[in-house]
Amino acid sequence: MTDVRPDPGPPNFDFERPADRARLERTAAALASRGFVVKIADSGKEARRLALEAIPEGAEVLTALSETIRELGIAAEINESGRYDSIRSRLSALDRQTQGREMRKIAGAPDYVIGSAHAVTDAGEIIVGSGSGSQLGAYAYAAGHVILVIGHQKLVSDIDEGLRRVREYSLPREHVRMQGIGRPGSMLAKTLIIHYEPSARISVILVPETLGY
Repeated sequence: MTDVRPDPGPPNFDFERPADRARLERTAAALASRGFVVKIADSGKEARRLALEAIPEGAEVLTALSETIRELGIAAEINESGRYDSIRSRLSALDRQTQGREMRKIAGAPDYVIGSAHAVTDAGEIIVGSGSGSQLGAYAYAAGHVILVIGHQKLVSDIDEGLRRVREYSLPREHVRMQGIGRPGSMLAKTLIIHYEPSARISVILVPETLGY
């Protein structure tokens, strides 16, 4: 059977609006009040530096599949430099058909996971959509440390608007990207909303640049 994903239609570009510095600062304060460790970078370059400085050399790291992390060169640094224990590199050496259980266990509870999110509300809630859910367990609980790098266009007023952003903007963009690399497209299968982080294990770096989608 051919895997054909439903076309989600064109992206709603209203969700590309950048946030100003004042809104970034208000959102950072709201995130901090919910237990997240928050920094506002001055640029994408500084966000890259802050993210990599937060990960000890030699640490076990999973890079979530994220355009933000790819655009900033963080994925390449972690997976190709040899300075980290790259879970993504380990996974690429395994066979999904015969070693799927081992792959799930390796990726399920890394010491560090780094990625992004699709929306952050003014009240400090984080929304992540996924086609497979592969990163959601690590974000929600299993990873020892979570680092999320989030561009300013992802700030939304509330959860309803955030979910709309995932469906109307992030999904169509990802659908086109996946088709562009010869895949059947994408789908929104699972959504994680993080309301609080009582153990301060999630760090958020807000960036005054448009990164990812």
